[in-house]
Amino acid sequence: MSDDPALMRRAIGVARANFGRTEPNPVVGCVLVRDGAVLAEAATAEGGRPHAEEQALDAVGEGARGATAYVTLEPCGARSAGGVACADRLIAAGVARVVIACEDPSPFASGQGTERLRAAGLEVATGVLAEEAAPLYAAWIERMRRA
Repeated sequence: MSDDPALMRRAIGVARANFGRTEPNPVVGCVLVRDGAVLAEAATAEGGRPHAEEQALDAVGEGARGATAYVTLEPCGARSAGGVACADRLIAAGVARVVIACEDPSPFASGQGTERLRAAGLEVATGVLAEEAAPLYAAWIERMRRA
């Protein structure tokens, strides 16, 4: 969609605000939008929890139904500490569309997140501004390759 680059750029900016403070997790930015209006935005919290998607969804509650989520890194399909994966949270919240900048090679995502979203009937777009978001994930991707 025509607004996708601008809204993903906003999500990248949200993530940059917490860059370097989210170990052991990567920093992620999430912006929830419906009908052209930003409903919520969040970045992975210091120390890696809570994730960006869950914070943004918690901020809007039922207001997420029918929204588009702009996420800088593929939503997790599983959680290392148990709990509900971000992909499942997006589905349960009734989000209609998810736009993702970068794929996540971690064992908790690695295609699982996007597969779950698509299987649930959500529209998913990947690679939107991936080159702009990539510097946020260079160290994370290298760490996952070495694991």
